[in-house]
Amino acid sequence: MSSTKPKHNRRQFLKTTAAGTGALAAGLTRPAQAAQVPAMGNSKPNFLFIVCDQLGLDAIAAHGCPDAHTPNIDRLVRRGATFIESHSTNPVCSPARSSLFTGRMPVETGVISNNRAIHPSCPNMGQWLETAGYDSYYCGKWHIPDGYPTKIAGFNVLPVGAGQGDLVDTVVSRWSESFLKSRNSKKPFCFVASLMQPHDICYWAIQGPRLVPEKLPFKALEGLLPELPPNNKSRPRAPARLDGMAYKGFSDDQWRYYLYIYYRQVEMLDADIGRILDALDDSGQAGNTIVMLTSDHGDGRGRHSHVQKWYPYEESVKVPMIVSCPGKIAEGLADTEHLVSGLDVMCTMSDYAGLDAPPHSLGRSLRPLLERKPATWREFVGSEHHIDGRMLRTERYKYVRYAGDPVEQLFDIKADPWEMTNLYDDPKLAGVVRDHRRMLDAWEGSLKPVEPMPDISKRPRKT
Repeated sequence: MSSTKPKHNRRQFLKTTAAGTGALAAGLTRPAQAAQVPAMGNSKPNFLFIVCDQLGLDAIAAHGCPDAHTPNIDRLVRRGATFIESHSTNPVCSPARSSLFTGRMPVETGVISNNRAIHPSCPNMGQWLETAGYDSYYCGKWHIPDGYPTKIAGFNVLPVGAGQGDLVDTVVSRWSESFLKSRNSKKPFCFVASLMQPHDICYWAIQGPRLVPEKLPFKALEGLLPELPPNNKSRPRAPARLDGMAYKGFSDDQWRYYLYIYYRQVEMLDADIGRILDALDDSGQAGNTIVMLTSDHGDGRGRHSHVQKWYPYEESVKVPMIVSCPGKIAEGLADTEHLVSGLDVMCTMSDYAGLDAPPHSLGRSLRPLLERKPATWREFVGSEHHIDGRMLRTERYKYVRYAGDPVEQLFDIKADPWEMTNLYDDPKLAGVVRDHRRMLDAWEGSLKPVEPMPDISKRPRKT
């Protein structure tokens, strides 16, 4: 059910936090205060990789969200480290997932949009860990065509079918529970539990007039609906591809009801994550298993009047990145300093498995940050949007451009965390824009694009 905290708490949250800074209000520890942790040693740890779909960074109670009850994700946050500056490489399902499982940008995996397979030149997580003696298993949504649902190169597949999260996620968590409790092998494992929620919110946008009625269906919901975000009506100047993407079919109450449903779906997700974490504890393997939780992208959630994903704005591109292994990884740590990316998952696993990162990987191992050791870190992270759009995020600013479009975007994330004012043509910031253009040009020039893989949705149907 919805949080019963009074409304003024929600309003205070909306005033003081955006895209995750509320994590420090949840009793977590700043990086500078965290002590180093014991080394993992030479043994190869197991990996439990939990992938969510459409879960925004600040849709979690431990990250300051007042509208969702997430005791199980919160448990994972307390047991490990959470990265508040965590970014998707592309806020669309297949491209983002291709990065999670290869450490490469979507233009380098050939998955520039949905329904494309990973280019054969890019080894995936299962294939790469196999070289270090791992058994790898996959259960849940894949969305990167490659023989799924019966086969994924490098993985043993536990089939669950397809469909909506409210139908499939419980099957995924039950399969995960069975695997973790019954496996009897001395080989290290990598188990991927890929859950769909809160992706079901997409149907509430697609079927808005039918599923989100103007008159609230339950009187008991009065007083329980979330507050609107401060930027609900904000329309910052944007490239043509982004301009006009605002969803115009909702009243204020409909937006609030939409948000209410989203957070209930987050709670459904949390329950299935809890079943998986409980099974890991019961298996006796928790002390030697690194748990990583992330999402492919976030959701519009009424910010800038957006639904679903696709945008370079925080609501779409900021995702959780939580890593835990009690006693081996810093606990209760909220890292607000380091810019991290979905690219970093593969490099982190490779590091702990005793492997080099996959060829041409752009990721960084999170291990030194997790163990509170000195590390030279990146200056920015980048992401792709709508094939020809690019976003670059530095410590303070976010820069966005689309090929051939004269309108760019520059947001001062520190001063304007809700991204309400586009500063790209402010003469005082001309130097900042030039610097970000230069960094983006150099970054794009360093990538190794491949020919995009075929979009299987465009194949003629067999008759």
